[in-house]
Amino acid sequence: MTATGEDQTDRSADVPAEIAETADFVVVANRLPVDKETLPDGTVRWKRSPGGLVTALEPILRSRTGAWVGWSGVPDSADNPVVDGLQLVSVPLSAQEINEYYEGFSNATLWPLYHDVLVKPEYHREWWNAYVEVNRRFAEAASEIASHGAMVWIQDYQLQLVPKMLRMLRPDLRIGFFLHIPFPPVELFMQLPWRTEIVEGLLGADLIGFHLPGGAQNFLYLARRLAGQATSKGTVGVRAKFGVVQVGFRHVRVGAFPISIDSGALDAISKSKKIRDRAAELRRELGNPRTIMLGVDRLDYTKGIDVRLKALSELLAEGRVDPRETVMIQLATPSRERVDSYIRMRAGIEQLVGNINGTHGEVAHQVVQYLHRPVDRDELIAFFVAADVMLVTPLRDGMNLVAKEYVACRSDLGGALVLSEFTGAAAELRSAYQANPYDLDGVKDAIVSAVSQTPDEGRRRMRALRRQVLAHDVSRWAQSFLDTLATVNETTTSENRGIDLVGEDGDPREDD
Repeated sequence: MTATGEDQTDRSADVPAEIAETADFVVVANRLPVDKETLPDGTVRWKRSPGGLVTALEPILRSRTGAWVGWSGVPDSADNPVVDGLQLVSVPLSAQEINEYYEGFSNATLWPLYHDVLVKPEYHREWWNAYVEVNRRFAEAASEIASHGAMVWIQDYQLQLVPKMLRMLRPDLRIGFFLHIPFPPVELFMQLPWRTEIVEGLLGADLIGFHLPGGAQNFLYLARRLAGQATSKGTVGVRAKFGVVQVGFRHVRVGAFPISIDSGALDAISKSKKIRDRAAELRRELGNPRTIMLGVDRLDYTKGIDVRLKALSELLAEGRVDPRETVMIQLATPSRERVDSYIRMRAGIEQLVGNINGTHGEVAHQVVQYLHRPVDRDELIAFFVAADVMLVTPLRDGMNLVAKEYVACRSDLGGALVLSEFTGAAAELRSAYQANPYDLDGVKDAIVSAVSQTPDEGRRRMRALRRQVLAHDVSRWAQSFLDTLATVNETTTSENRGIDLVGEDGDPREDD
């Protein structure tokens, strides 16, 4: 029996006959784990892009005849690059599809909707049509590469229709889906004109994973409310239980699996002499201030960069932070630079930086050091090691791995983490100085507490944070999801197992 509860022998005809080279484990993501690089002589090479997902899944891809399906990042490119022996399957996208499916529906409709409508979502039928068409092509590519009975893991909000499309093409497959961003409250999701199609698309999976139990609960309610309405239209009815949705004769598991990082590797790199020397050099370059604060973010309106800058500005004006002994470094990776809301946001942040430096800085000392460019990975780790206070203040974030990366790099038990309550990481990192990013006084108090903590208090908090981050790494996250997917047909009727809503470890709290 498979995850669909049907006999495999009944569906052998569903496997495309033309498949020659197939894989028994397939990852489907918007992007391939590679970047195209054009060398000075004009030749092109592909290099593996850094990221926790490929780090976690690479051993599984290699051990199980795996393949990765995704877009190469280059318009109209059908190249299937080979990098480090990984089997990569490219889904080509035209410039128009990139504009409508990716920049349009994915990032101007779904992204703001799923992040609590911090910016008003845009709803355009042509964007939706492109989203449907591109999802169909991803499903077809996965169908062609997957062997009979293979396990397919679909990733994130750009591909929410793929599970159902793929199941229609290949009902023999075991299909998982994981959402890497927050799943919104029901009242917000109901704005979406294509809300039923999205929910039914996700219900094509055997296992649907979210970062937090709240997201799983939101989806369960929607599955009962929206997909259940389809019964009146003559299609399959839906019955939802605690952590389980029954779709016809299938059972779909819904659970929370908090994602993490390759914490062991970061811990090891941060201890190297090269990184330690560079961290000390950074402090000297900044004039050896008493306190270095650090923000590391993609330049996005969800990240709350303006929140920490406004908090710092007021603390300086109130005399609670000394501008002569304090430096804040804000690393802001460029993002969606052609989108109007991002252009306005960048201008506002840079104006805040200018106001702080103009009011509180000196000729030889700027209070805020602002870098609007990508930073090399080793350099970023050196920044983590050098920083006394890490500022992570998103207005909404599915997890926020930067907070975990900072903790993983602090084997010296130094430093302090100021963390927004509205990150997924806040459920695990309870020993951080947590604050409501909408409460500026609360953010200011958290920053002051972090700056003025005693060495003993700092070590106690960082030890607890590291215990959580080092024990729950990205490999454990991936294995937890895949183990559950592998046995989903054996446990679908369980209503009380912890995995249903909170993942393998129950309430995701650190052990203080």
